[in-house]
Amino acid sequence: MRSSNRTNDPPNRTTRAPGASLVRLSDLAPGVLRDIALVWLADAVVGVSFGAIAVAGGHPLWVPVLMSLLVYAGSAQFSAVGLLTAGGGPVAAAVTGLLLNSRTAAFSLALADDLGRSWAARLIGAHLITDETAAFVLAQDEGRARKAAFWISGIGLFLAWNVSVLAGALAGTALGDTDKFGLDAAFPAILLALVLPALRADSTARRASAAGAVIAVAAAPLLPAGVPVLLALLGLLAARRGPRRPRTTAPGSAS
Repeated sequence: MRSSNRTNDPPNRTTRAPGASLVRLSDLAPGVLRDIALVWLADAVVGVSFGAIAVAGGHPLWVPVLMSLLVYAGSAQFSAVGLLTAGGGPVAAAVTGLLLNSRTAAFSLALADDLGRSWAARLIGAHLITDETAAFVLAQDEGRARKAAFWISGIGLFLAWNVSVLAGALAGTALGDTDKFGLDAAFPAILLALVLPALRADSTARRASAAGAVIAVAAAPLLPAGVPVLLALLGLLAARRGPRRPRTTAPGSAS
């Protein structure tokens, strides 16, 4: 449905997020929409790979399609399908998926105010929280820009992922060995590019990121997949130990 505030100027078109105020493309900083579109594209490529891998592993088409709609978590979906294909049970697949996705609990706390105040906005928004949407939101400084980054990237990613998974599942085994494309490195590279500006500008972020990276690399050979990522959150303790920034007061306010 088109907004009643439709204008002939494309950057000012609006999208109504569930239970939230109008979200405008113009609320995004220059270049952010381009970056979001690139992540949509990368997400679609990986989605095609997931759909093809799931069907090639002997699962019926509805399994990757329904999983993408209800679970909507790339790494957890790949892990679950891999375990099921290797002969693991559904309980093991579910536990692994929950373990990998538990990191989004921290994202939810950080992004809660950017989803909207209504229960509908928060319920739908919680389903759209991913590594990518969190990265886009946390890279913005202003409230409207953060909300726009979340809903525009989140809705677009959800559509791109599900459409591409369906396409990959329909393609079946026609793609051959998807590992040779190096798709497993696509998302880490994109996320690194997204957070680099914040790392350059904030020494606290650099300290926390470095500590988390060391913890994850040290734990990777010893612990199951997914656990090192969770342990990397301990790097936040390094940020707490850093010097506190002085609070600034607005002109004319009491000090």
